[in-house]
Amino acid sequence: MASKRTTPAYRCTECGWTAIKWVGRCGECQAWGTVAEVGEVKPRTTPAAHVARPAQPIGEVDATRASARPTGVGEFDRVLGGGLVTGAVVLVAGEPGIGKSTLLLDVAARAAREDRQVLYVSGEESAAQVRLRAERIEALARTLYLAAETDLATVLAQVDQVKPTLLIIDSVQTIASADIEGAPGNVGQIREVAASIIQIAKERGISVLLVGHVTKDGSIAGPRVLEHLVDVVVQFEGERHSRLRMVRAVKNRFGPTDEVGCFDLSDVGIVGLPDPSGLFLSRSPEPIAGTCVTVTLEGRRPLVTEVQALVAPGAGGSPRRTTSGVESSRTAMILAVLERHARLSQVRQSDCYVSTVGGVRVAEPAADLALALAMAGSALDRPLPAQTLAVGEVGLAGEVRPVGGVSRRLAEAARVGFTRAIIPVGCLDGSPPAGMTVREVTDIATAVRLIDSPGRPVDSQGRTSAQS
Repeated sequence: MASKRTTPAYRCTECGWTAIKWVGRCGECQAWGTVAEVGEVKPRTTPAAHVARPAQPIGEVDATRASARPTGVGEFDRVLGGGLVTGAVVLVAGEPGIGKSTLLLDVAARAAREDRQVLYVSGEESAAQVRLRAERIEALARTLYLAAETDLATVLAQVDQVKPTLLIIDSVQTIASADIEGAPGNVGQIREVAASIIQIAKERGISVLLVGHVTKDGSIAGPRVLEHLVDVVVQFEGERHSRLRMVRAVKNRFGPTDEVGCFDLSDVGIVGLPDPSGLFLSRSPEPIAGTCVTVTLEGRRPLVTEVQALVAPGAGGSPRRTTSGVESSRTAMILAVLERHARLSQVRQSDCYVSTVGGVRVAEPAADLALALAMAGSALDRPLPAQTLAVGEVGLAGEVRPVGGVSRRLAEAARVGFTRAIIPVGCLDGSPPAGMTVREVTDIATAVRLIDSPGRPVDSQGRTSAQS
């Protein structure tokens, strides 16, 4: 009898995408020259097995096993949805040196102080190096166990011996299995290591925190299937020159994905910031031309942020456009809108420098109006009135569009001490916070006239009382 035919298999070495024939470009990650033959795939079928745990009606499933247990770090719990769930696997990704290991070592020590068995596996540092960091951030605990391992079988043996309730692996790209060919960190190794760790976590009810590397473009290194297998994916963000670190959930099976945790990275560790708004404001006693404050929404959290701009005469040739913390394309667009619809012709050949205070990155369209007023104030050399903020999106036609969450933004601004607000028309539900004066504008020209005549009322056509 003729034997069954086998089909050669080809796999992308970058993302793990498979094909039945060779192609020059991967159909998943679009990389060239990464598809290679990995052998032959024999068609097979899996017979039915004996059911050890029969299916239950959904109403009879015990939901208490999926309840979250706080880690003791409030900002981290906010992102996770209340804490760590038993048997959950959390992938923590971020750039090197951003604070991932420091935060997880703090979480491990807090869990160990509650008489929980915690195993910290380091594949990048020795146990002595981890101990030195633990001393620096005061993260020593009696039931916190350290192991410097890079072999998957040895890591599983450590789990059998310690029997932890919390397992931390730093990082998943450094662990390798002897049964899989290739160096640690390649597609096959990451898939095997993640699958083994997830299986033991679900079977024994162990909460697992995996540290993941990122590529130069900021995406998580390894196959995309890694993000599908884990329960929670948490991303660290922050600029190297800033102490501020933001942690947001990219995927969360147990809570929302629109929460953001704020941390301060210092010499003594990483500390949660329950009220980070003050970090993004300058402390000038008098109003300064070229500055404007806005309120951005990072997830559900409103952050009061100051935008600064300097519009100066250029030295000739093409004007310079330099930005820090804001998108350069957005800045160029708003400059064009100011020139066309606010009649600020001086910005055409002027150099423009825009920056945010505190190193925070602002990408929300709701900050357009503050950015426009900061640049207009610098061009006119006139400041906005003291304790004034602006929220709104600026369109190409010069209109100021409504944005969401205005009531929440104004409440946060009033709590910090702001008394005036410039917002789009029709986006405020109810009355403004007590002690706050709100001015609604329909277009950018009206908003710029508030800088020219801050003490005079402006009508719906943008005219001041003297003009009318």
